[in-house]
Amino acid sequence: MKAIIVTDQTAGLAGMKLTERPEPPAAINDVIVQVHASGFVPTETDWPSTWIDRSGRDRTPSVPGHELAGVVTALGYGTTGLTLGQRVLGLADWYRDGTLAEYIAIEARNLAPLPGDVDFTVGASLPISGLTAWQGLFQHGHLQAGQSVLAHGAAGAVGSMVMQLAREAGAYVIGTGRAADRQKVLDFGAHEFVDLDQDALEDASGVDLVFDVIGGDIQKRSAGLVRTGGTLVTIVGPAEARPTDGRAVDFVVEADRIQLSEIVQRVRDGRLRTNIGNVSSLDKAVATFNSTERRAGKTVIDIRL
Repeated sequence: MKAIIVTDQTAGLAGMKLTERPEPPAAINDVIVQVHASGFVPTETDWPSTWIDRSGRDRTPSVPGHELAGVVTALGYGTTGLTLGQRVLGLADWYRDGTLAEYIAIEARNLAPLPGDVDFTVGASLPISGLTAWQGLFQHGHLQAGQSVLAHGAAGAVGSMVMQLAREAGAYVIGTGRAADRQKVLDFGAHEFVDLDQDALEDASGVDLVFDVIGGDIQKRSAGLVRTGGTLVTIVGPAEARPTDGRAVDFVVEADRIQLSEIVQRVRDGRLRTNIGNVSSLDKAVATFNSTERRAGKTVIDIRL
């Protein structure tokens, strides 16, 4: 099968290459999925799990990519809840070969059904972005109707999901970004937009929840925006600054079939829109990932092109 692999951590995205690999076998509780589309996060080459296994041993050459939509082609021993030929989407294990390949072996519990009226490309754009937003808002941020949310990187794949889910939950939503992002952020559901280059971020103080995808100085300043009893949620590692009278939570997104099904249902009925940027083929994936153009939304690789 065709697959993208990485072998050199120092090379980053430039070290990717397309090659032929054996099709993976299905272990206990695994299924084999013929991948139709794969999402990709450019920072994957910075993640330790791309290069080492859970014991700290080198696991290269490894296949990156952790979001997929495709069709089940084989069932491992003990697998339940899925059938041959079923359309699925899911989030692959961080420490196993990923989704930038024609086939993947993946635990059945990491997959959810993909309805026939949801395109594979759309499905592949949802797992990391959708689950990150869902878990950050509701599982870690305990968001309630009537509260306020400030979403950084609001024009991006995660940020746009954060805004839509927060607004649907009855929150007042403030999105941040660059000046060129203003209309896109408002279109995705923000009540207000803060231009991080021109506006005073501190004017947005007193929010119940800050959802940080940036880190650094923006994260430090954001800690001061959280009201008493509020929460700073971040996905870029432990918070460097904490709210004076609130919580700071950092987390890594996890696969969850029920949550993913909830997200897909919202896409089906129009409550949630995807934020897909560049769509490319597997043959052109390496060039796509190494493009110097600014990424607008989720990059998706259509494996079947």
